[in-house]
Amino acid sequence: MGSITDVTGIRVGHTQKIGSSGSSDGGTSDGGTSDGGWLTGVTVVLPPPGTVGSVDVRGGGPGTHETDSLDPTTLSQRVDAVVLTGGSAYGLVSAHGAKRWCEEDGRGLPVPGGLVPIVPAAAIFDLGRGGDFTARPDEEMGYTAAAAAAAQKDGHDVERGNVGAGTGAVLGRGQYKGGVGTASVTLDNGVVIGAIAVVNAVGLPFGTSPERAEPGSVRLSDEGASTPRVSAVAAEAGHGTDAEAPPLNTTLVVVATNAVLSKAECKRTASACHAGLARALNPSHTLADGDTVFALATGAVELDRSTDAARTFSLITLQSAAADVVTEAILDGVSRAESVTTPAGEYAAYGPVVRYHGPI
Repeated sequence: MGSITDVTGIRVGHTQKIGSSGSSDGGTSDGGTSDGGWLTGVTVVLPPPGTVGSVDVRGGGPGTHETDSLDPTTLSQRVDAVVLTGGSAYGLVSAHGAKRWCEEDGRGLPVPGGLVPIVPAAAIFDLGRGGDFTARPDEEMGYTAAAAAAAQKDGHDVERGNVGAGTGAVLGRGQYKGGVGTASVTLDNGVVIGAIAVVNAVGLPFGTSPERAEPGSVRLSDEGASTPRVSAVAAEAGHGTDAEAPPLNTTLVVVATNAVLSKAECKRTASACHAGLARALNPSHTLADGDTVFALATGAVELDRSTDAARTFSLITLQSAAADVVTEAILDGVSRAESVTTPAGEYAAYGPVVRYHGPI
């Protein structure tokens, strides 16, 4: 299945706080029981210098920071880091810590007198899931996650499940534990595409439902994916009811490739990858989701642009594969998440979800 770090130069750092101690290295980072307070974290994707990037925000309830700077029509062309965080809008302050780390490391847009790091961020809603609504990521957690990413070796293994920004993630309107997942693919032309996802969705894996016969062991086929149980999933996610508060959720994705892409081509890649998100989760892109996809291109491998037709074919091939990698990363995040019990509730593991007829 691979990971986003199969793209040379991409590194990932996590930090999380779990339980009443607030310790990032204690508690129940691999599932279990939290004794109250914290259940949240930060994930930083640190690309090599010179990486081009853009973003596409499709959810109706996004929590983002500095995403406008990734529009193809704006001045900056490079991305210094991407921050994925818990804590909803409060947690976006963690981007300041990652920005501070980048400045200290000499990364950023040169301006008179110094550098301004370009560090976009997006947040999931996990407030109160550890028992304390005020326990949320801060600037220091962003700095720590960025430093943790920088300390990794090239091609390192990426922790998955209940880590980083996925620490407090849930799905299916809070019934099941969500988490961090990752995947990659290498194309015949040497282009590598990887994705990392933080799965905190209103919905459930596409083509499945909580009424499945064998919880904890689900196979998702193309046939199943083409006939979603929309009514069952929507009802389980709380749609159509007025008695309960609306769910607040988000799925965040960072896609990276070693291909040479312009900022506009990164934007189009991010847009294409939302198809992969929609193929993984049902429903997606709702008014209560903040679904966001970042796309990064490190520029190590040239695409065939010898003719207009060759360029078009190269980009369609890359973007189609990227959408599939996003689907795999999201399903990996669901599969890797482990059960957690906190004073706020019990979040059960959903179990492995496998696409066995997909192109990857």
